[in-house]
Amino acid sequence: MTDGQRAVHPTGQCGRPTGLRERKKRRTRDALLHAALDLFIAQGYEETTVDQIVDAVEVSQRTFFRYFASKEEVAFALQEMVESHFLSELRRRPAAEAPFEAMRRAVLCAWNSIGEAIEAIVTVELHMRTYRMIESTPSLLAAHLRRSIDLENRIALLIAEREGLDVATDPRPRVAVAAFSGVMRVTGQLWGQGHDASVDSLRALTEVYLDQLVPALAGNWRAGADAGLG
Repeated sequence: MTDGQRAVHPTGQCGRPTGLRERKKRRTRDALLHAALDLFIAQGYEETTVDQIVDAVEVSQRTFFRYFASKEEVAFALQEMVESHFLSELRRRPAAEAPFEAMRRAVLCAWNSIGEAIEAIVTVELHMRTYRMIESTPSLLAAHLRRSIDLENRIALLIAEREGLDVATDPRPRVAVAAFSGVMRVTGQLWGQGHDASVDSLRALTEVYLDQLVPALAGNWRAGADAGLG
């Protein structure tokens, strides 16, 4: 079928079956994700089986593996969505912005809109509890660290491309991204340990900590204290 042709339903309605089919696929995937996260939180990641997930949604294992390669992929599905959203925002930042400012604005813009996308699938509270579960499950924490390293490499390459640099010979993109990623890990952990599950609270915490990065690296922390000792 060419791009100019339209899918035709046997009844003669054009285009509608494809839309319905895609919506059904989305609903099935979201239901599997929601059920998996609920089970992970309730009884533990390691203790949850794929059979239990599919039974909760009343679909087959074959259907599960059509949408997810493994339990681990389900556990990180929301995080993957957030990361992809951030990378898309970073690619859209104006070329005139300095690298750190581009990353800062990209992550804050991403959090402005990602909350609605998350809440279309799960509650933000469940997202927070999933983050805590990842941090407290050794196998998932190891995977989280591997994913973080991969994401840092992708961001560094993107920043280097923006600036016309080669990461193999210029350390600045990797250094800047490492500092930025460190702040993001800290704010994520603090948010996960807190009591406010809203995306607004995560965005506000992220903004405060990112704004302290440059002063923390470049400032004299003892200057203020020494000035008051005279």
